[in-house]
Amino acid sequence: MKPLTSAERRALRAQAHHLRPVIMIGDAGLTPAVLKEIDLALTSLELIKIRVLGEDRGRREGLAGEICTALGASPVQQIGKMLVVFRPRLEEDRPKPAPRRGRREKRRPKRSFQNR
Repeated sequence: MKPLTSAERRALRAQAHHLRPVIMIGDAGLTPAVLKEIDLALTSLELIKIRVLGEDRGRREGLAGEICTALGASPVQQIGKMLVVFRPRLEEDRPKPAPRRGRREKRRPKRSFQNR
């Protein structure tokens, strides 16, 4: 994963501001089950917030690096117990756009004064 530029990181922080934490990491730490859930969330959402419960600041800082290296993601932001992580979707994972339907004709009014 290529590192994010400061402009990309700023835009992602703005998008993540209104998000709620999707994953919470408890006292058990970063288990394989938690990594799998983070991977599933990144696959479907691209940008997620993770809340790390616990008081050890050094452990929280190391956790962001572990998650990003294990899943090929990029760290966007870390404030307190909140981590924001981004991983772009692969082309085959992107949702396909809905087929476009033909345009409808405008409905003709019954009376001439309705044209105005």
